[in-house]
This record gives sequence, C-alpha cells and structure tokens, in this order.
Amino acid sequence: MAKKIPAEKLKEYQEVFNVYDINRDGQINTSELDTVMKVLGEELTEARLQKLINEVDLDGSGTINFDEFIKLMQKVEETDFEKAESLRAAFKVFDKDNNGFVSFDELKYILTSFGEKLTDEEVQDILHEADKDRNGKLDYEEFIAMYLEKE
Repeated sequence: MAKKIPAEKLKEYQEVFNVYDINRDGQINTSELDTVMKVLGEELTEARLQKLINEVDLDGSGTINFDEFIKLMQKVEETDFEKAESLRAAFKVFDKDNNGFVSFDELKYILTSFGEKLTDEEVQDILHEADKDRNGKLDYEEFIAMYLEKE
C-alpha cells in the first residue's frame, strides 16, 4: 500500500505537472517525463522510466493524468526508500566495529571482498576522495555519496 504523500510534496508535484500540462487538459505527454523527473531531482534510466510509464499509462495513450503521475511518483519514492534502506544495511555490515564509521581497513575489506584487486595506495586514494571531512574514515553520508558517485 502506498504511503500518503505530504501536502507540501503534493503541491510541488501539482506545480511541476501544471507547467508541463501545456494545453491545460489535465494530461502530460509521457515523452516529457524525463524532463519532469529531472526537475523534481530524480535521475532515472530510460529503461526505468519506461517501465514506470507502462505501469501507470495503462491505456497506452502516451499521456498521463495527475492521478497517474502521483502513482508514478509514489513508485519512484518507494524505490528511493528501498535503496536507502539497502545502503543503510550495507553501511552497518561494512562498519564491522559498529563505531559509525568505515575505516581504511574496513573499506579495503569491502573492496577486496567483491573481487577488486587494489593496492593499499588505491584504497587510500578512494578513501581520501570520499572522506570530505578529512578524518581518515567514512561516516554514513560520505559512504552514501561514495556509492552514489559510482552508480
């Protein structure tokens, strides 16, 4: 069951939808959805966007109304939430000593566990690039940013 969208978010969606409802008929062209998603801060692959369109544009008209648009946005947000939950779980696994940080040794273990053949210097370079506060370890936000940068 989809979560209720907060009023503020619903208003934002309505405003963006209205901008792209060029002829004011309560419909937007699905070919415009990539631009709409980017305006809302969502970067979707073409395949993912097409899958979402197919799920909400059941009649295949090539347009979606506001209710269908809301269903699409709920699906996007559910996917974002699931990804965030997965990343949070991954961070907990990689933070072996549960101190809230991923250290050099933990990062090296992570990278080499997935078959990466990296020298200590290469791991240090990755850590240095991701470690924005320069404390020698990655907190949750830095870990997420590092992951998203690699996506």
